[in-house]
Amino acid sequence: MTDFDDPAFFGDRWASRYDDLSQGPDPTAAVEFLAGLAPPGSRVLELAIGGGRVALPLARRGYAVEGVEASQAVVDRLRATPGGRDLPVLTADLADVPNTGPFPLVYVVWNSLFNLTSQARQVDTFRNVARVLEPDGAFVCECYVPDPAAYDRQFQTDEVLEDSVGFTLTLHDRVAQRIRMQHVTVDTKGVQLLPTAHRYCWPAELDLMAQLAGLHLRERWADWDRSPFGATSESHISVYAKP
Repeated sequence: MTDFDDPAFFGDRWASRYDDLSQGPDPTAAVEFLAGLAPPGSRVLELAIGGGRVALPLARRGYAVEGVEASQAVVDRLRATPGGRDLPVLTADLADVPNTGPFPLVYVVWNSLFNLTSQARQVDTFRNVARVLEPDGAFVCECYVPDPAAYDRQFQTDEVLEDSVGFTLTLHDRVAQRIRMQHVTVDTKGVQLLPTAHRYCWPAELDLMAQLAGLHLRERWADWDRSPFGATSESHISVYAKP
């Protein structure tokens, strides 16, 4: 197994880059959306819980949020965040969904499903989510819509400053739908490397994964505000249901 295929690879390498792992896109709309899919006060599960950006405000709404996170470094950071120690989190590959169900709601946000670098493990995720979902439960995925042409730019300049330069190198495998990227910073301290790998999926492929797991698409939106999804949408919120 190479480092890129290690479930903890992304979190272990990137956790130290940020002072606060709970920061990111405003979670207000996401929390409101998710809260509408599960009874108040119920147990819900976040895959790749990270720094708790969505889990912590959802817990403050009264939900019993549980999580799974592959990187122990990220879990340690979550534990140090106010409220983070109260969330039951298992350190494991999100594809295994090791938490004990049933849950009325399981969700994965901010493209984290694509951190799984093989189709097989993405399919495993849907199957294991279906296993822990209660009847009529919902599995919510937030993902970007792939733009393969954008990944073919093998070199991209990120910034050029007086004392540093940043650039990104990309290797794109169109057949495997896999992207390997190396974010490089060169400054007076030396060279810093921040690698990452994604395996992207189109919405139709995710729908097929859900079907293989016995789930079906209930609704799809372009964003958490329920704006309509269409051919020009750059992201999607897909809600899969268990019969």
